[in-house]
Amino acid sequence: MANPRPFLAPLSRIGASSIAIPRAEIIRPSILPYQTLRCASQKSAAPKKKKKTRNTFLQYDLKHAEQFALVDAMQYIRAFEVGRNPASSKYEMHVRLRTLKNGPVIRNRLRLPHPVKTDVRICVIAPPGSKAAEEARAAGAVLVGEDEVFNQIKEGIVEFERCICHIDSLAKLNKAGLGRVLGPKGLMPSTKTGTVVNNVGVTVRNMVGASEYRERMGVIRMAVGQLAFTPEEMQKNVKAFMDTLKKDIAQMQDRISKEIHEVVLSSTNSPGFTLNGEFKNANSIPVKELSGPL
Repeated sequence: MANPRPFLAPLSRIGASSIAIPRAEIIRPSILPYQTLRCASQKSAAPKKKKKTRNTFLQYDLKHAEQFALVDAMQYIRAFEVGRNPASSKYEMHVRLRTLKNGPVIRNRLRLPHPVKTDVRICVIAPPGSKAAEEARAAGAVLVGEDEVFNQIKEGIVEFERCICHIDSLAKLNKAGLGRVLGPKGLMPSTKTGTVVNNVGVTVRNMVGASEYRERMGVIRMAVGQLAFTPEEMQKNVKAFMDTLKKDIAQMQDRISKEIHEVVLSSTNSPGFTLNGEFKNANSIPVKELSGPL
């Protein structure tokens, strides 16, 4: 019988580590965290309620806002405009209204006691050779006629800032189809804006030096003076603008409610200063110091 020791010796050399399964290959059941376990009977979260949209413009409380007299506001504005040409920078009024977002807006034209811009180019659409055409040229219109004017506008040549149409030429103007060119520029004559008239001469004379204003996003902006204007000249212009604006608001009371919330004076290169309605106060500088050069 063969001795079994030679066979047992090689088997003894095989250790337990050589037949063990690697740890990486051991499959273990994964344990899901508690947060990922959900019950089928759990109700879904309720949808969030939509916030109601505002139908009015957001207004700020002016009780704690610093407000200035006209002379003081002009003093600070002129400090921001030092070194600039007084004729190039202008005083601007910003009137914030309490009004609805969707509603009729204020739009008008005003000739200030001291005009800000006197080189306005006006176009008049009137029959050539008519009395209206002669009155328009005498009043200072730079372009007068019908077919020639229509052809220039269709070619894209619009070298004027105002456009007036005589009532006899209204049908011909509508037939020419110039609304696509003049409409986006705000130059299309219409009866609502008072640019379709019978008396062309008077309208042109009133437009020379006149300023237009229109409500946008609850705010009305208009240039009310040049930096070279004296405080007295500015006071007359501001008063004329505010009086006309109050009349516009009164005429719209039957359709929509509008109220003046804030009046701000600024310039081309300065921030705005809220006005308190006073001309000057006890601590204001002498008016003469604001009447000279910057």
